[in-house]
Amino acid sequence: MAVLTTLCSSPINRIHTAAATTTTADLSLKHSNCKLTLQWKKQGDMPLVFDVMQKQIVYRNLGTYITIFKALGLKGFCKEAFAVYKRMLSEGLKPSLKTYSALMVSLGKRRDTQNVMLLLRDMEGLGLKPNVYTFTICIRVLGRAGKIDEAFQLFQRMDGEGCGPDVVTYTVLIDALCNAGKLHRAKEMFVKMRSTSHKPDRVTYITLMDKFGDSGDLDSVQSFWTEMEVDGYAADVVTFTIYIDALCKAGKIDDAFVTLNSMKSKGVSPNLQTYNTLIRGLLRVDRVDEASELFASLGSLNIEPTAYTYILFIDYYGKLGEPDKALETFEKMKVRGIVPNVVACNASLYSLAELGRIGEAKKMFYELKKSGIAPDSITYNMMMKCFSKAGKIDEAMKLLSEMVETGCDLDVIVLNSLIDTLYKADRVDEAWDMFNKMKEMNLSPTVVTYNTLLAGLRKEGRVHEAIELFESMGSCGPPPNTITFNTLLDCICKNDGVDLALKYLNEMTYRNCRPDVFTYNTIIYGLTKENRVLDAFWFFHQMKKSFSPDCVTLCTIIPSIVKYGKVDDALKMTQGFIRVRNRNRPNKIFWKDLMEGITSEASLDNSILFVEGLISSGTCTNDSVVIPLINTLCKQKKTLDAHSLFLKVTKDYGIQPTLEAYYPMIDGLLEDDFQDKAWELFKEMKNSGCAPDVFTYNLLLNDLAKSGKVNELFDLYDEMLCRGCKPNTITQNILLSGLVKSNSLKKAMDLYYDLISDGFTPTPCTCGPLIDGLLKKGKLDEAKDFFDEMVEYGCKPNCAIYNILMNGYGKAGDVETACELFNKMVKEGIRPDLKSYTILVDCLCLVGRVDDAMCYFEQMKGTGLDPDVVAYNLMINGLGTVRRIEEALGLFDEMRARGISPNLYTYNVLILILGIVGRIEEAGRMYSELQVMGLEPNVFTYNALIRGYSLSGNPGHAYAIYEKMMVGGCSPNTGTFAQLPNQPGLLI
Repeated sequence: MAVLTTLCSSPINRIHTAAATTTTADLSLKHSNCKLTLQWKKQGDMPLVFDVMQKQIVYRNLGTYITIFKALGLKGFCKEAFAVYKRMLSEGLKPSLKTYSALMVSLGKRRDTQNVMLLLRDMEGLGLKPNVYTFTICIRVLGRAGKIDEAFQLFQRMDGEGCGPDVVTYTVLIDALCNAGKLHRAKEMFVKMRSTSHKPDRVTYITLMDKFGDSGDLDSVQSFWTEMEVDGYAADVVTFTIYIDALCKAGKIDDAFVTLNSMKSKGVSPNLQTYNTLIRGLLRVDRVDEASELFASLGSLNIEPTAYTYILFIDYYGKLGEPDKALETFEKMKVRGIVPNVVACNASLYSLAELGRIGEAKKMFYELKKSGIAPDSITYNMMMKCFSKAGKIDEAMKLLSEMVETGCDLDVIVLNSLIDTLYKADRVDEAWDMFNKMKEMNLSPTVVTYNTLLAGLRKEGRVHEAIELFESMGSCGPPPNTITFNTLLDCICKNDGVDLALKYLNEMTYRNCRPDVFTYNTIIYGLTKENRVLDAFWFFHQMKKSFSPDCVTLCTIIPSIVKYGKVDDALKMTQGFIRVRNRNRPNKIFWKDLMEGITSEASLDNSILFVEGLISSGTCTNDSVVIPLINTLCKQKKTLDAHSLFLKVTKDYGIQPTLEAYYPMIDGLLEDDFQDKAWELFKEMKNSGCAPDVFTYNLLLNDLAKSGKVNELFDLYDEMLCRGCKPNTITQNILLSGLVKSNSLKKAMDLYYDLISDGFTPTPCTCGPLIDGLLKKGKLDEAKDFFDEMVEYGCKPNCAIYNILMNGYGKAGDVETACELFNKMVKEGIRPDLKSYTILVDCLCLVGRVDDAMCYFEQMKGTGLDPDVVAYNLMINGLGTVRRIEEALGLFDEMRARGISPNLYTYNVLILILGIVGRIEEAGRMYSELQVMGLEPNVFTYNALIRGYSLSGNPGHAYAIYEKMMVGGCSPNTGTFAQLPNQPGLLI
């Protein structure tokens, strides 16, 4: 409405009645255009003026419309301009070539190729013949949109229309071809141009040298330079700067400075752009000191740096991972009186966004807005990246809304980034909503958009949807690239569809996409996953014709080859891989990954053969290949086999073992009770010059602590200190635990307080053994005081600590305190575990409170914890003790229904209680069942049966069981004789 007010108040713009003329209205429009160019946000009021003209019956001519189109196109109101064009046609006015050109230029700035080509068809439909200017506009628009083939077709059509291209048309098409990476075709077009009457001009040569310089084709740049001079165009500051830039991009910085001197000697003065180019070239090769010196010399050359000069350094430091230097440069720029532009702020924001320094990024962003500089799409993208890295997705989405509201052009790169962020945050529906809204935003999804969505579908295993999305790219999206195919192939292969993947692999060649190493690795993975080893082997050799296999290739195929039993082939493939790499030999990580794959796929025998082959042939000269195998053997409790392999590799093949090999070997030997071998290996380790670390010492210290060898424990601890190995918290916990286990509780407490006085921070593993020792000594009050005190030293109790306390109080008969401790634990937010409930069930059953025990047992199941055989046994025994036989048998059936196998203790309890209540036949069936289950009866089983038969008045059966027991080799105890008939007492 501001425009209407202006129109009504200004003599030149006032519209009174229908008598107002078109000329008056045109003057109104032009006047409003001048004012609104200064206040561009009101540019949208231009159609409103047009409506006033309509309502006041003011007639409009072509000049009126051209004024409107130019005004609206000036600030990107293309939609409105196109609406006015449609109205113009509806009024029967025939637009001129000038009108169409104005509209095409306006739409071209928005890369709206669809409507530009529609305008071309419309004008031809009205009988207007396009001229060279019209065709050139269309070619420029299509070229900038990447539609090179369409641009080329239009170019070829010009001669047929009797409107041959001029030098501008040729230059525009050459520029488009270069931008699309089609440099060879651009060169062909240049040759064709030279053969016509339209000789290249200075702009043509500048375009070619600039684009070929960007691609690093220095030879072509020099060739164009020579031809330019032959054509009579002397090199100026622009061409010299472009040539210097080409040299810098080719890494020939010194030659660039030689060219600078040559430039000066020919009387061409370098400008700021020339020096900026040299500074950028120096920074590109990390010659920052020289770049800084050149920057410092600008003042003496009477050249003032601009914000861009500073941006070069800000960008360099940001990408180098030195944001503080980037920000320091930004501040220097402001101090020098150079107002930071949005590009400078964006470069600084990049540094902060990469490191996730969201606080500083937000401060800079809001200062930028406060200073009156409008953030652009890159600014918003940097901020959204910053928020995304910090996990603040909603903040990023708010910025997107703000971006739209402020009129900032949406950038497909920004939306791609947000789609990726949403998918990674598992906000899949929102990611797809954003993709679907891109058309509403007049943005075309790029191949990056599709690749991002395909990667998300791959992660979810949604193969069908991934294929649908891929197929849609040909009809309504950009063509797929190699990354697109690779993502799809990976998705298909990971979901057992390698045959379908092979179909799409063949399609790659028809889509002008060249397979890369990742493509082959993916197919090889798919084939090995389906155990098609021979196909994978063939595919591997096909791959070698075009590419060198990488570490991923080997780690994918070799495990299957070894698994298949082709160890020799696997060795040859690995040796060939090492030979090709020569100097760049694989590191330890490669051997580790390779062997972990082999041990998980192949048999141990084949894995060992492969390792021995690698070492004996000299393919691998360190212990990297042995370590994963030792780990696997030890985990499978084949520790002696691991030890034999260790000795063979180190003794027979002369491989020097490292700490990474010694540690798992010693750990495995100690775990499987081969202490002598473990200690022998530890001694050998020290003698060989391999220094044990704190973790290795902890293994041996823990072994001594468990054995109660306190003196040896502290001797080893002293040795550890003498060797300069610093103990950690686990070390101190082992010492304390060892003292408690050897009944040296006082020494343990003294050591604890000595450690505390030295600044030691205890953990629950520190305090647990001490509390347990106090409780077992009957020092309940001291244990409770110690528990209260541990919090003061920064040790927060966990479930294990509460379990120790509950067990101590419960076994001492104080079940009330045990239950209180349980409730306190729950109140403090600590979730009880299976052991917590088992302790309470045990303690309550011991004092005859079976109902309370049963209550906790059911509560345990209600919380989602599954009782184990120990918990069931305690509850069955508790019920049996109070003669609640049916409930005990019910629990017995329940545990089996849950897949928990009863153990010998379960059967012994049931046989005992069934015998006591006179249900001896059922007790006998239990005895038979346990043997069917593969369990071996022990003395308590026989005693329970003997007691049952004795109580039922069947001494013959009691003695028959006794004889069976003796024949079976089970020695009786005193309880056995007490249960036999005619013996005093009935105690087991």
